[in-house]
Amino acid sequence: MKSDAGYFGPTSMMWKVNKEITVLFGGARALLMHAAHPLIAAGARQTSFYQRDPWKRLIRTLSLQNSVTFGTIDEADESANRINKLHEVINGEDDITGGYYDALDHDQLLWVHACLQLSSIYFYEKTVKKLTDIEKDNYHKENMVSAKLVLIDIEKMPKTHIDLKEWVIKKSKEKDLLLLTDVAKDVKNIIAGGPVPKHIKPIWPFIAFTAFHTLPEEFKNVYGIKTTKIKSLILKVNLSILKFTRPFLPPFFRLIPPARWAKQRITRKPDLKFSDKAKI
Repeated sequence: MKSDAGYFGPTSMMWKVNKEITVLFGGARALLMHAAHPLIAAGARQTSFYQRDPWKRLIRTLSLQNSVTFGTIDEADESANRINKLHEVINGEDDITGGYYDALDHDQLLWVHACLQLSSIYFYEKTVKKLTDIEKDNYHKENMVSAKLVLIDIEKMPKTHIDLKEWVIKKSKEKDLLLLTDVAKDVKNIIAGGPVPKHIKPIWPFIAFTAFHTLPEEFKNVYGIKTTKIKSLILKVNLSILKFTRPFLPPFFRLIPPARWAKQRITRKPDLKFSDKAKI
């Protein structure tokens, strides 16, 4: 029986980038960028997700990316449909800005998508290796498949990786687009040292430090993050150490579990389902 490699497969840029354990760094950074947008924050406030289970909100930031990248086509579609169904009821008037938030709005969806994509590329290049412009554009094009699954109009999306980056930069400089709301404060506290699982606690301080100090300046200003020369040096040294030691680490420490499970499904266990991952 031939295994379903999903929408991408092992030779894709999506697998190449998203399999790395440093995706956790990108997820934390992206979550801070999401929460700094008051309309994204308003949607999170409606669901009370941060208050009920702050760690699960961070994991959900990555779960769709993982299932779309490493799951079968059916599993990817199921995950996207579940998110789309949830988004149908997340809308209303933001009490803080007076703006209208809508989890199915194109720009708001694109903001969430773009922040995670850019953060994933950022940390891949800092901890693995530099990518060519062609590789980054291929990653962007493959990510459009993921974007389309969550109902982003890909015809309206920036066409290249650099265009997407410039879109985020331009949007972030708009007056009052970024704001330190109660939700943003909650996210800041979660990243800074909130409730995280025991197995993550030993490395979480480094993940948090890295997430905060690699933010673009506009976001640092929102969160009140001061980057000194000493902190910049610490960041540079630690990322360099991570990049140097990575090739010597076994897959268990270097690759995220969904990537390891997907490899097993393709090479040895074609019937393996995403729901079976905890048994491996």
